[in-house]
Parts: sequence; C-alpha cells; structure tokens
Amino acid sequence: MPDYDAVLTPQKRLKGRLGLKKSAVLPTIILKEEDRAPLRKWQEDRGLPIHIWHAFFDEAYGITLSRAEKLIFNGDIEATQQVFQAPGGATTRKTIYKIYCLHAYRLASTKEEPRLVADSITDKNGHILPYVRFVGGRSELCDVALKVIQEAAESHA
Repeated sequence: MPDYDAVLTPQKRLKGRLGLKKSAVLPTIILKEEDRAPLRKWQEDRGLPIHIWHAFFDEAYGITLSRAEKLIFNGDIEATQQVFQAPGGATTRKTIYKIYCLHAYRLASTKEEPRLVADSITDKNGHILPYVRFVGGRSELCDVALKVIQEAAESHA
C-alpha cells in the first residue's frame, strides 16, 4: 500500500485541515452511513462505548464510534459512494466512510500467515463471482488493544 507510511498534511479540499490525498491507498476502517444512527442509539441506550474493528490480511485496526463520528462531523473524513454486488446479481450503492488507519489504534498483527484459497460463488443468473478465502493463520492482539478491552471491562463491571 503506497500510502501506508503517509503523514497527514493540510489539504485544500478539507479547508486546510490535516488529511491525505483523495486517492490515498492505505488500510481503512469502513463505517456505513446506514449503520451510524443504530450504532449511536445502541451506544447511548447501554452507556457502553462501541469500537469498530477492521481486520486485514496481516494486521487489524480499531477506532471508537465516538472518535469516528467526530472525524466525520469535523469533515476530516469524507463520504464515499461504494457499489456493492450481491451474489444474486443485484447491486446497491451505499455511502461509506473510509477512516484512515492513522486515526485508529493498532488492534492485532499476524503471527502466522494464512493460506490463500481461490473460491467462487455462482449467483442465480449464472454469474461467477471469484474471491480469495483465508484459511488458517494466527493473529495476536496488540498491547494497545488489550488495554482498550481491559479499560472497557473495568469501567462497566
């Protein structure tokens, strides 16, 4: 990922706030617009902080819903339209937010690589949708993630 080690710099489209170029390629945590209100309500009703986790092939990142909401509200993270194709052939457009790993905490790292296995789904219209499946492997939670989990457990015990 070419922008993995990128540094946030002032961006014209963000009115001088720190960000990355629009075409940056690096790990992101994805939050769908349609999930925001139900997640906020769940968090408010229960008084428990929600953490959004996103796992990749070799590492994983996390961010609190509250921090993600603040980044979106401030305009630091912009909405993106993404097209999703269901196995049945239907496509839908959804508004998502790609939150850079630079805004998140490190959740886990891979200790044993998984095997990559080719697979496919054939939908009812005969379309073949190829994908890669991960088989095996082992990840280990990072100290920061363990601290987040411990603090959450202690504050709501």
